[in-house]
Amino acid sequence: MSSDRSLFLISGILGAVYVMPGAAFAQDVAGSQAQPAAGGLDEIVVTARKKEEGVQDVPVAVTAYSEQLILQRDITSVEKIAAIAPNFNVGRASNGSGAQLTLRGIGSSSTSIGIEQSVAVVVDGAYYGQGRVINEGFFDLQRVEVLKGPQALFFGKNATAGVISFTTNDPGPEREFITRAGYEFNAQQYRIEGIASLPLSDNAGVRLALRYSKMEGGLYDNIQTNRTYTTLDVVNLGAGGNGNPIVHTATPVTSNQPGEEEFLSRITFKVEPSENLTINVKGSYNYNRTANSSWNYVPFACGQANGLSQLTGLPCVADFVTRQNNMPTDIAATFPLARADGAPFNRYESVAFNAAVDYEASNLVISSITNYQWNNNRFMCVCDFQTGNNSGTWATEDTSWEAISQELRLRSEFDGPFNFMIGALYQSTERIFDQFIMFAGLRNSAAAPQNVFLATTKNSFTDGETFSLFGQVNFAITPELELAVGGRYTNETKDSFFTQPYNNPALTFIFRDQSAPLGEVTANQKFEDFAPEVTLSYKPTDDLLFFGAYKTGYKSGGFSNGGINSAFSPDPFSDLTFEPETVEGFEAGIKSTLADNQLRLNLTLFTYDYSDLQIDFFNSPIFAFQTLTADARTRGVEIDFEYAPYAVKGLNLHGAINYTDAEYTDFPQAPCFAGQTIAEGCTLVGGLSARQDLTGARLSVAPEWTGTLGAAYTTAVGTDFEFGANIDARYSDSYLASGFGNPLSEQDSYITLDAGMRFGAADGNWQIAVIGKNLTNEFFVTGVVDGPSTGAGTGTATGVRADQLGFGNLPRTVMVELTKRF
Repeated sequence: MSSDRSLFLISGILGAVYVMPGAAFAQDVAGSQAQPAAGGLDEIVVTARKKEEGVQDVPVAVTAYSEQLILQRDITSVEKIAAIAPNFNVGRASNGSGAQLTLRGIGSSSTSIGIEQSVAVVVDGAYYGQGRVINEGFFDLQRVEVLKGPQALFFGKNATAGVISFTTNDPGPEREFITRAGYEFNAQQYRIEGIASLPLSDNAGVRLALRYSKMEGGLYDNIQTNRTYTTLDVVNLGAGGNGNPIVHTATPVTSNQPGEEEFLSRITFKVEPSENLTINVKGSYNYNRTANSSWNYVPFACGQANGLSQLTGLPCVADFVTRQNNMPTDIAATFPLARADGAPFNRYESVAFNAAVDYEASNLVISSITNYQWNNNRFMCVCDFQTGNNSGTWATEDTSWEAISQELRLRSEFDGPFNFMIGALYQSTERIFDQFIMFAGLRNSAAAPQNVFLATTKNSFTDGETFSLFGQVNFAITPELELAVGGRYTNETKDSFFTQPYNNPALTFIFRDQSAPLGEVTANQKFEDFAPEVTLSYKPTDDLLFFGAYKTGYKSGGFSNGGINSAFSPDPFSDLTFEPETVEGFEAGIKSTLADNQLRLNLTLFTYDYSDLQIDFFNSPIFAFQTLTADARTRGVEIDFEYAPYAVKGLNLHGAINYTDAEYTDFPQAPCFAGQTIAEGCTLVGGLSARQDLTGARLSVAPEWTGTLGAAYTTAVGTDFEFGANIDARYSDSYLASGFGNPLSEQDSYITLDAGMRFGAADGNWQIAVIGKNLTNEFFVTGVVDGPSTGAGTGTATGVRADQLGFGNLPRTVMVELTKRF
């Protein structure tokens, strides 16, 4: 059956079922999922349109999760949200942007640090633009919102696929002291958390939240042996010289991966000088360190027919295991940013300051958000991700990101049919990038000590400025029917620089030297965009909402700071720069609350076309990273339900099912996957590039069917105690993890199971909980790269496919947690 007919049939069936008496399907679960003793659904407030509204009243496809559910299921990172959101996937990457976030089949390549995510992350109303936000820990949260589809009007650029929005807790009117201590058995991880909230006066308060955690064990096992690595001195190589070979020993990376240590802190001051004015200031510091930046890179599929890796000679296994070695210690002794013992690591630090001011003047609300953020990520990676003899590729990197932004909004609250919102945003950004790479078994005794074993170094930066004007006009045509028309204008500049200050002289045929023509690349880019949006909503009763919307979006073009200035490439400027990504399409839905607030039933249909979808790949024949663009489409149906019957107090049943058809609509010059043959559709172009036609092929990490099903129950035990339990399953259909059609990257369908139990005082004074995640220990990958130094014969009749190194998920975890309130 064609995708068009499938979508039409599904839509018709769902529409028919929806109007049947007693139908029980929905689109957006509000996320309460643990009910008070009286039964019925809890109200969830969202800020999808930059103002507080009930989740069932906003004409946006948004799924919101309450503070109670966040605590029950330990949703404390972007990565963990994927465990509860059925059509959202997170791939944790080693280098590049550090992550691949995919929603409704649309995501961004992780291999380029210059490509920002199509799924934007927003914290307390401020945009966090880097994939490294995956290393941020989020706790003491008031709610989490997953907004699906383009969100340009209210959230700006880089939200072409959707938004993940975190709202942290504020100080309250009462004194509150909370301590939590937890222990996770698989990673042997202990966690300590403290929260103190104090009223300073009748109109001011402060809240301090601290968390520390450390793993004594790990989640992945590194199963590797000693490897040898031989270097040759280019000073004595050729003309009768043998290069004075030196054999180095690379010992295995520690078996406990990732060995994470984390410290998170946040302080919040909230002041209400008058009933019209609210000032909320937050400051945070995060520190995260792991024993390896590529701790979840698994060789899960081998390219050779015998099932053995071309690099290590070992079988590929889809399991929570890696095969990586430390940098030899004698090399690490002088290698920039390396540890003396040669062990890989990843260290992430961030500082953020956020000031929100709201002033209500008669029928107008003036809002201001001032944000400053800085983060630094430093790592050493085992950059072939599986170590063989004489195949070691190691690199270190030091990257900083700094951003300052100011947003102002004016919103009306008139009693009449007409209302409006206008706003402006200014943001200044700076990215600084340094990288040091070794491979090919070469050394240069004539170089400075820090460069002896290096193949190349990279230095790059990008300074950016963004200015946006946005607004929306709301007109109530009748008391039940509202038309909203708006748009966002964006003007953006990016000034970038890239150079390779040092290249091993034997590798000048690969790397363009700094002194050679085009040895330095500069780019002064300017982008301009207008993204309109029109929404029509009909609310015949308080419990029923129909909406339809035309939406567009814009994602910034930019500069690939971590690319390569290849001597084989005729146009390094084009290799390192890329154009913006845009989207337009339609969304329609029904939201309803039925059976006297016992049942939520919602349905959404969507179709979006993407132009210049940004895709990064490594063009091995010319030894260059290149960002290509393709056209794509995603369309589908999403249905969710949540049921909390009065007849069974404390019971909550919830579920979701999504159908998504995401494919390339125009990608005739797509790169071939490594080892793709002529018979498989790959042809050589000009002897330098291998190309295939992926028009009509599915996008990466884009399963057709996804869904969740779960139940939660809370009940009184006597008069003084309370017991609660929950169980939740998540299903994903099969998909390709590769964006280039590699059949070896196929991830089979899977089901994960989470469950938890809680027992404590009825007044919440204390509680002990057990939280289990991925209890079936299901392994799957949410992204992939071709194994370096594997694969051959691309575009020929006898190619050998590269090994597939997948971004593995989190294995089974079981945590015991004790909470005490004072």
